[in-house]
Amino acid sequence: MKTVFVLFDSLNRHMLGAYGGARIPTPNFDRLAARCAIYDNHYVGSLPCMPARRDMLTGRLTFLHRSWGPLEPFDDAFPERLHRAGVYSHLITDHFHYWEDGGATYHNRYDSYEFVRGQEGDRWKAMVQPHWERLREMYHARQFSSERRTYLSQNIINRQFIREEKDFPSVQCFAHAFDFLDRNRDAEGWLLQLETFDPHEPFTAPARFKAPFDTGWQGGVRDWPRYGRVDELPEECEELRANYYAIVSMCDFLLGQLLDYFDRHAMWKDTALVVTTDHGFLLGEHDFWAKNRMNLYQEVAHIPLFVFDPRRPANGARVERLTQSVDLAPTFLDLFGVAPASGIEGVSLLRPALREGLLYGYFGGAVNVTDGRYTYHRFPKDLKTQEIYQYTLMPTHIFDMFSTEELALAELAPATPYSDGAKLLKVPVIERSPMYNVYGPGALLEDATRLYDLVADPGQLAAIDDPATVERLSALMARLMRDNHAPPEAFARLGEPFPRLAAAM
Repeated sequence: MKTVFVLFDSLNRHMLGAYGGARIPTPNFDRLAARCAIYDNHYVGSLPCMPARRDMLTGRLTFLHRSWGPLEPFDDAFPERLHRAGVYSHLITDHFHYWEDGGATYHNRYDSYEFVRGQEGDRWKAMVQPHWERLREMYHARQFSSERRTYLSQNIINRQFIREEKDFPSVQCFAHAFDFLDRNRDAEGWLLQLETFDPHEPFTAPARFKAPFDTGWQGGVRDWPRYGRVDELPEECEELRANYYAIVSMCDFLLGQLLDYFDRHAMWKDTALVVTTDHGFLLGEHDFWAKNRMNLYQEVAHIPLFVFDPRRPANGARVERLTQSVDLAPTFLDLFGVAPASGIEGVSLLRPALREGLLYGYFGGAVNVTDGRYTYHRFPKDLKTQEIYQYTLMPTHIFDMFSTEELALAELAPATPYSDGAKLLKVPVIERSPMYNVYGPGALLEDATRLYDLVADPGQLAAIDDPATVERLSALMARLMRDNHAPPEAFARLGEPFPRLAAAM
């Protein structure tokens, strides 16, 4: 068996033709869909970027225990498990978060890896004295900063070195993938993870992909929305969205090159292909840009998934059952006949399995549950006074160590069913934590518990009042949290009668 796993970042399901998207052409995603099983009810687990990847690698939900952070010593990542079974894994990525403090244990789980530089705030090119005034004239004011060690300023510098289409990091990732396939496609027993940061913001694509969506904008580079409420003028919003359309079009083109390679070398006969994303991205829906700051709406939580298994061609069959990101690890293991670790929550996509519901969320925010018909989003009564702890043996945030102020309050907690006998640091979340106002409780702009009927209101435009459904979904949420071995305060923070529901099960 051979497997190619293509992972995009921030790819919106509703933009793709296979899921009814009509705003932009996606002919190569349509080609892919014609070959694959198309999963119609696939969801995120833990968010955002690195928490999502931890779920994918381990097959276990982590957002109730930990925010953005490295793989832990007790995490049994699927590339390691494949390695022990004699299956080779290779990672190709331009996702620079793997090389920050909060992601630095992921890439070494693979047998080999390649890192393409230059995306977003990757600390790539050094310019001690940039021509800041000239650069200021090129960018919209909300997209300019000369302050060092910020994503905005580093991205401005990086872009000076990305001039031709071949220079774009995602283009380079696919070029490296074709090089890997040229050398290895006839070998047996390998998995290639081809991962590109695109279409994550900033939405920077070669000019030919932007041309079909030209808005006539003259206000400086505007392809990086803020995380938060929409307050831009309509023409500015249209330019931001047009740049997202352009970068999705580039992703579609690159995917098409991979499909051409599969066609040219008859790889469909013996190579599995899985294509998905980590989460979606709001482009003004619900009056918000991006993610993290708001309720976890369908545009972010409900994501695309395409699976091709050469032993069982699906030819565009639709799969209706509930699935989520934790199912990827057991699926990759199953493709190679490798047993998953005990106690994981994911279920191989290759095997029939029905879920009553599933959980998803951000650490410190709402706990969210869906049964496929309804979504219920339960927030703590007060985000800033909730009792919440990080459980970890790897005390780093996204790009910082845990502060000594945080660690001074830490305790040693007993081992849990998922920690393989290891005791854990139990670190209280405090307002001065480096993560608190970036992607933690202090960053949230919405905190109202709500229930949506996705059949009657697929756009989640109006929450509904249905006490019986709330009670049923609360009980389901409590049961799933218990199955996840969520800590006691994870129940208490959601308020009465939730702790009683959990205790009664």
